[in-house]
Amino acid sequence: MLENWTKPQIPETDELEERLSTARAKLSALQMQIKEHGLPVLVLFEGWGTAGKGSVLGKVIKNIDPRFFKVATMDAPTEEERRKPFFYRYFIKIPEKGKFEFLDSGWMDEIVNDCLHERMGEKEYKKKIESVKRFERQLTDNGYLVLKFFFQISQKEQKKRIEHLRADKNTEWRVSRNDDWQNKHYDKCLHVFDRYLNDTNAAADPWYIIDAKNRKWAELQVLETLVSGIETALKNSDLAVPLLQNVFPLEKIPKLSEISLDKEISEEEYKKELKKLQTKLSELHNRLYREKIPVIIAYEGWDAAGKGGNIKRITEALDPRGFEVHPIASPEPHEKARHYLWRFCNRLPKTGHIAIFDRTWYGRVMVERLEGFCNENEWQRAYNEMNEFEKELADWGAVIIKFWVQIDKDTQLARFEDRQNTPEKQWKITDEDWRNREKWDLYESAVNEMLKKTNTTYAPWHVLESNDKKYARIKALKIVIEAIEKALK
Repeated sequence: MLENWTKPQIPETDELEERLSTARAKLSALQMQIKEHGLPVLVLFEGWGTAGKGSVLGKVIKNIDPRFFKVATMDAPTEEERRKPFFYRYFIKIPEKGKFEFLDSGWMDEIVNDCLHERMGEKEYKKKIESVKRFERQLTDNGYLVLKFFFQISQKEQKKRIEHLRADKNTEWRVSRNDDWQNKHYDKCLHVFDRYLNDTNAAADPWYIIDAKNRKWAELQVLETLVSGIETALKNSDLAVPLLQNVFPLEKIPKLSEISLDKEISEEEYKKELKKLQTKLSELHNRLYREKIPVIIAYEGWDAAGKGGNIKRITEALDPRGFEVHPIASPEPHEKARHYLWRFCNRLPKTGHIAIFDRTWYGRVMVERLEGFCNENEWQRAYNEMNEFEKELADWGAVIIKFWVQIDKDTQLARFEDRQNTPEKQWKITDEDWRNREKWDLYESAVNEMLKKTNTTYAPWHVLESNDKKYARIKALKIVIEAIEKALK
């Protein structure tokens, strides 16, 4: 794109000023439509050092109510950020519905710098590009407007700006070592930038190359593209998104009705196994921390199936400084206003730590699907999106363990009645539990579809037969230990 780019013709001064005035007014007016329609807008500014990204950004945001936007400067990742998945620090920045988020540099800058300074090989580059394409496509599929600008200047212009900034003691600090390095290795940088832009240019979120030699002209190009993009997104907001074919390896898994629930364990054997397995898990937790391997344990299952007791037997074996349990309830307003995976991304562990989710992102294809909290296109799309999400985590190096805690309908009824009739347990039973029970068959069908479509080789499901809670606890401990040992080999 860059190597074959033809510089657009700059308009005459009068026309430039007139178009600037019009574009500023349109953007100012559109912000209220964005708020009313709940359109989230993510704007990425990339480009050469000293190309004027910050200057143009400062002018653009003057046309927007400061309550409706945020600006983030994405420097090199910190040590703490490097202990999270690659896209973590960008995903948490995505805006709420009806608001803007402007990123001054982002994932392009991070990837191309690693390439240019040979911190990333060809294999890792290709993997990152696939991550970028999935991330950006998921945002646009979920109603985000993603606008990507690359600020282009020549080697001669960059050198001129570097010298100009250095000549004034008040601005010399703005010239970084990377700016000098880019200018010295301009052709090498141009080739890497060009490849990245070509590799990540998509119809739903194309790259816009900005001729940044003239500051006002650069501002106009950005403003007119922003306005056009917003107007198009508002017109197309109700269009359904095509469903993608699953490309991830799946393994067969039996339907819930085919799983025998007569598994039991004696009290004596339970106590013996529990002690032995918890001791083993405790030892493994220390090794996990030392080798910086993250673990994600996800629990789904029927109400009263015994998830809480199961989780408790796992956490009893862990160092409390190295794990966190996330009980997932209905999303808060600020969570509901973002991509449904955002609140789970926020709770991911850092390397060497364990995150346990009591309910997960799979609510999208169960409760949200059956209770009408998302439309059919959204929940149908979610199977692939969740497979992609977990693939990112697996590629990061995470151990992913997914449990479905299974009981039969009679067992659930007995446990509901026990909770209702025991004062100290009454807090565990709600009207919603009884309502969900009435939809047992619908939920079972949804769960079977979920298991079938998301039982990937890198993040498989494990069904815990929990009519006997003790049996399920021992089985879960064995599965967790086996998965961790495999990762530590």
